[in-house]
Amino acid sequence: MNQNYPQKISFSEAQAIIDDVAAANRLEDERVPLARALNRVLAEDIVASVALPNFDNAAMDGYALRAEDLNEYAKSGFEIIGEQFAGAPTGWVIGQGQCVRITTGSILPEGTDTIAIKEDSSEEQGVVKFHAPIKFGANIRRAGEDVAVDDNIAKAGQILKAARLSLLAAVGLHDVSCTKRPTVAIFTSGDELQAPGQPLQAGQIYDSNRVLLQNLLVGEGLEPVAWPVLPDDPARIESALKDAAFSFDVVITCGGVSAGEKDYLPAFLQEHGQIHFWKVRMKPGMPILFGQVGKTLFLALPGNPVSVLATFLSLGRRLLDGLQGRLEPRSLLRAQLSQNISKQHARLEFMRGDLHIDNQGMISVTPNAATGSHRLRAAAESNALIMLSEGEGNISAGTMMRVIPYGRWLS
Repeated sequence: MNQNYPQKISFSEAQAIIDDVAAANRLEDERVPLARALNRVLAEDIVASVALPNFDNAAMDGYALRAEDLNEYAKSGFEIIGEQFAGAPTGWVIGQGQCVRITTGSILPEGTDTIAIKEDSSEEQGVVKFHAPIKFGANIRRAGEDVAVDDNIAKAGQILKAARLSLLAAVGLHDVSCTKRPTVAIFTSGDELQAPGQPLQAGQIYDSNRVLLQNLLVGEGLEPVAWPVLPDDPARIESALKDAAFSFDVVITCGGVSAGEKDYLPAFLQEHGQIHFWKVRMKPGMPILFGQVGKTLFLALPGNPVSVLATFLSLGRRLLDGLQGRLEPRSLLRAQLSQNISKQHARLEFMRGDLHIDNQGMISVTPNAATGSHRLRAAAESNALIMLSEGEGNISAGTMMRVIPYGRWLS
């Protein structure tokens, strides 16, 4: 097999290749209603066409008055000439010594410039008196103090969280342009795999990677399609993967990427497409394979479940983000290591660990002692990957470590 492609590269080199390939294959845009745009990637800059607020309004329930009248009428009281509620203006025009009862969010009656709050007042026979000092302009929201017309309020590449979507709605938008979500096909492989719920035969194991990948992808807001398990048969592997390449943006496989007699994925990509890289100096997950058939990108992960978890979180999500044009970085936290780590190899390592925030808000991470790539229980009992840099040796407790949360741990 021709091996004229990057092999055994560093993790940073793998990241760079994924970024370049994803950018060259960025997906198209589509209009999405705000109600369905949560966690989508914005594909356009948004400029406000209206101000926020778009008129001067009351920030508190109380009384709208003229501040210039306060000295003269503070003791005798102000005449209440009407009420102003949120919604349409009622046309009140305030004269000397007069005020209007007003509710939060209501437009200011003509001539008023100050709101005296209800809690510091008393009414009697249509006259209100105030029992606390009142400053000019108190309790008023001025037009445009939050957003001015033509302000850039959101940028392409940002993630549409609930508060950002609310802001877009507040300036009158009903829908926005977002990058399409990638379609993803999942393949697990190996004659030894059996579906959970079915009896195991000698030498068989349950297919846990399918469930792992499905849920990781659903957590990214995607709707993955899990294909039947690929048997250890190169002809059937070729047929299934070629079919998927016609229908999906991304194909993710598990197993069959190393150098064994039944590791058919490298040869398949070499023959029918191209390989962008094969093998990364990382632990677990070194045999990871990244390639392409036509416009469809293939991310072939190792078969051990912890390798699947580590490679997807560290590189798979990066690929999906790049295809969607995401510019906001993922959470990469720093946490204090709670105990010593002994690292006996030169590769970058993703160790499983448990993130914790104490009562003082300090973040710490406790490594799990079970480090084998088959140790799924250790992964399940953890909530983050601890990044041990390439070439790094033993690490002492108290060191600040880079960690990748499994999911939206702090968002």
